[in-house]
Amino acid sequence: MRPKLSGIYAALVTPLDEQGNVDYDTLDRLVDFVLECRVDGVAVGGGTAEYPHFEVEDRKRLISRAAARVQGRGRLLAGIGASSIHTTLKLGEHAVQAGSHALLLPMPHFFRYDQHDLSAFCATVSRALQAPCLLYNLPAFTNALEPETAIQLLRTEEYLVGIKDSSGDRQTLARLAQARAEQDFSLVVGDDALILDALEAGWDGVVSGIACFLPELLVAHYRSYRAGDYATSRYCQVLVDQLIEEIIKLPIPWGIRMGLEVRGIPTGPLPLPLSSVRAQQVVDFRNWLAQWLPAHTPALRA
Repeated sequence: MRPKLSGIYAALVTPLDEQGNVDYDTLDRLVDFVLECRVDGVAVGGGTAEYPHFEVEDRKRLISRAAARVQGRGRLLAGIGASSIHTTLKLGEHAVQAGSHALLLPMPHFFRYDQHDLSAFCATVSRALQAPCLLYNLPAFTNALEPETAIQLLRTEEYLVGIKDSSGDRQTLARLAQARAEQDFSLVVGDDALILDALEAGWDGVVSGIACFLPELLVAHYRSYRAGDYATSRYCQVLVDQLIEEIIKLPIPWGIRMGLEVRGIPTGPLPLPLSSVRAQQVVDFRNWLAQWLPAHTPALRA
């Protein structure tokens, strides 16, 4: 039987020191922060973590450190995305050995591939690793995985246990939910703007970038819905949408990192120098969030 993946997962950024190296002490602090706010698990090495910036050995160490810090307090999803199957397999083998609950398998990035290429890639990786893998559809940054390709893979490949969809496409939510009625697999939404839509469509879980800096909001959203408190869940989605409106003015995931800084967990330098326009946007977002948070977080902690 396929393992069921449900709950709310915080998609973590990758903290850096001033030299651009992974800051493992801050990573520990970040894992503790989100778990203390009662998320069900953490996801490392995904899009929010800016995984293309890092070498394979750095990514392996990050997975190991996160796994050690989680230590049974929650579940760990480890991203193994890369531009080639060779790197993906190296990361996947390491993540399995480190104790990851499941692997996030994005499509290859940089070069464009057809759906039959992606299908062969996913089948080969999952068979080689023989570990629970979630297809990870991230079309803004990688090759897009079409719903019918994903459905066929989920129907035929033993170790592909579900999909994390970050496409932002409501029709995809409905199509995958319909397909799941015929054969069980896990449905996890990765676009914060569609959390309520996904829950209403019967999806199982959420991997949220906003949960990295405001886990209280996403925990309240998910658990309110599961408890049948739909009014609170709808209100939480309104707050999520307000955050998204401001965050998307910055490159993803800079807004999430700025949010952590406002909350007292700085995550180090950004990957590019700030233009004068961008520097002002960063200041504006910090100021806006510093005013927005006190008006909303006290109720979420209650």
